[in-house]
Amino acid sequence: MVNHDFKRKLIQILKEKSLTTGVERVLTSGRTSNYYIDAKMTTLDPFGAQLVGRLIIQVLSDYELEAIGGYTLGADPIVSVVAALSAETDRPLSAFIVRKEPKKHGERKMIEGPFQKGWRVAVIDDVVTTGGSTLKAIKAVEEAGGQVVLALALVDRMEGGRENIEKAGYPFIALVTREDLLGS
Repeated sequence: MVNHDFKRKLIQILKEKSLTTGVERVLTSGRTSNYYIDAKMTTLDPFGAQLVGRLIIQVLSDYELEAIGGYTLGADPIVSVVAALSAETDRPLSAFIVRKEPKKHGERKMIEGPFQKGWRVAVIDDVVTTGGSTLKAIKAVEEAGGQVVLALALVDRMEGGRENIEKAGYPFIALVTREDLLGS
């Protein structure tokens, strides 16, 4: 059950710190948009990070998981705060990061952190447009022997990402949607 007061405060911080409107921007997906969400301005803010972490822990309490991770760079601050705050619960979670390409030295890993084969995990992204980055992270986790139980987003731009992720067979939850930030 999501704390609606936390969600209202998170939406307020996202609007104040992360949302830019009226300027055409190119998104990771290659699409252009007249609004842009730089979620790291919220996830790297002390109050925003804490709200994001607490809301995700509430969502994940319904799932049996060992870890949370996602594609770098959007997921990095999120998984870190979730892991840290989860230490205060009876179900602490490890965090992991999926690289854009395997490390070129050492163990040449694609996944950084204490990830283990067989773990049940959630995969998160800060902003989902088409779902491409989330699906890349999911593929890397599965290739490394993990089981993806849930895909999450801090913000769903409502431009097909949910549908693409669900079509690929993964349940999807967004903490906030475009409608929450811009209205319908």
